[in-house]
Amino acid sequence: MAFKHDTEAASVADGRPDLLITEYLAAAARGDVGAYFDLGVAFSTGSHGTPIDLIEAHKWFNIAAAMGHGKAAYCRADLSDEMSMREIAEAQRRARQWLAVPSRKAA
Repeated sequence: MAFKHDTEAASVADGRPDLLITEYLAAAARGDVGAYFDLGVAFSTGSHGTPIDLIEAHKWFNIAAAMGHGKAAYCRADLSDEMSMREIAEAQRRARQWLAVPSRKAA
């Protein structure tokens, strides 16, 4: 079952942004493609109390794109314009590392 990414997710977190990110991370660990994208958005914008981290954002958009999320590749490309080649390489390394764990399959 896919994770809910709207008001239902917010109610799960009882209005605490840190809990919402925890829920997204848990859903991502279960292979939820929407959670990968939502984490990319959170890290690229600083939403839900998440610090802006372009490397982590690129990582999550990259994973979402690899799993077929329609908007993720566009977001990743847009974000890449603001990053150095070294940062992009690190983001790609982290994405490969995440995807290398066999239990993380798309839901």
